[in-house]
Amino acid sequence: MTQTIHTTSIDDLIQQHCPNGVDHRALNEVGTFTRGNGMQKSDLKSEGHPAIHYGELHTVYGASTRLTKSFVDAEFAVKLRRALPGDLLIVTTSEDDEAVAKATAWLGETEVAVSGDALIFRHELNPTFMSYVFQTHDFRRQKQRFISGTKVRRVSAKSLGEIRIPVPPLVVQEEIVRILDTFTELEAELEAELEARRQQYEHYRAKMLSSRDSGGRMVILGDILGLNFGTRITKKSHSGSQYPVYGGGGESFRTDKFNRENEWVISRFAMSAQCVRRVQGKFWMLDSGFTFDVKDDSVDKEFVGYALLNMQPTIFRTSTKSAQKNIDIAGFKRLQIWLPPIGRQRELVRALSAFDAMVNDFCVGLPSEIRARRQQYEYYRDRLLSFEELRA
Repeated sequence: MTQTIHTTSIDDLIQQHCPNGVDHRALNEVGTFTRGNGMQKSDLKSEGHPAIHYGELHTVYGASTRLTKSFVDAEFAVKLRRALPGDLLIVTTSEDDEAVAKATAWLGETEVAVSGDALIFRHELNPTFMSYVFQTHDFRRQKQRFISGTKVRRVSAKSLGEIRIPVPPLVVQEEIVRILDTFTELEAELEAELEARRQQYEHYRAKMLSSRDSGGRMVILGDILGLNFGTRITKKSHSGSQYPVYGGGGESFRTDKFNRENEWVISRFAMSAQCVRRVQGKFWMLDSGFTFDVKDDSVDKEFVGYALLNMQPTIFRTSTKSAQKNIDIAGFKRLQIWLPPIGRQRELVRALSAFDAMVNDFCVGLPSEIRARRQQYEYYRDRLLSFEELRA
């Protein structure tokens, strides 16, 4: 799926309206900040007055939105600070620097209530243009010096107000938004197609792994697997740049030593529903996860990995009932899988590996196209939002 994005019109508009550059102004010169207040996740409802919790700015919304996922009671909404159509909503906290100051333009027809740890920025520029400006490398470079905190990283309204942005004529802002919105729509179409293929893959994976046409036997995991627990290290003492560090979830940080290579990882502590993953290459395995080996040649390790991936809900249910979900190792070892003959195991691994690459490998297929599209978008975004400063 390919489409060319033409930027000739924006070049013509710049030549016509601002050939010698544009004003660059600090954010506190083009608008005002107000902090949201008083809304907790427990206050959110499925209907009522539109509301946006700061966490949703990370997980739900993109550059702009006209609708909200969540609502609050109308009586409660009057006690909260509310954004007007055209305001920019900015999240001020995150565990990683890149997500600090992520922005969404509110384009709805009514006011929207906003929680604490988010800012309302009122201004007279194109709201989606402003949101795209917050994504640029130049904006991220400027904000970096203002971010503070250890585990939770944050930035203040006062600091954001010092960041300078280009302010081209409104007609230029609108054309930039049109072009970047086109990129966003194309990527959304690809993501939707990829998600459909992932669901198809999961359906076929479950069907293939449950088939007993080739014979086989039920086996207990503890009888066929040996578990290898990871080793705890800390970012403070072992931070590096070469190898990713994994616990039970995604990459935590990087270090310069490794203790695993090309392994299936199962969550041990603080489990989520996605508790099994394949990690390619060399990495460090923390004690919050574990890997496994097979005990004899009648078992294909990759086959077991795919079987575990397919039974993640069952594995998750073995977790302890405490607030933090930790795996019950004894319960995990008691789980059973259907084990076909070794030849059939290897046939299934070849088929499943091919399916998996189609939906997860960034070097081939749709994931590769999405990655290329995203890189193209970032290139054009920074190019379109880079302006010579107008000299007095």
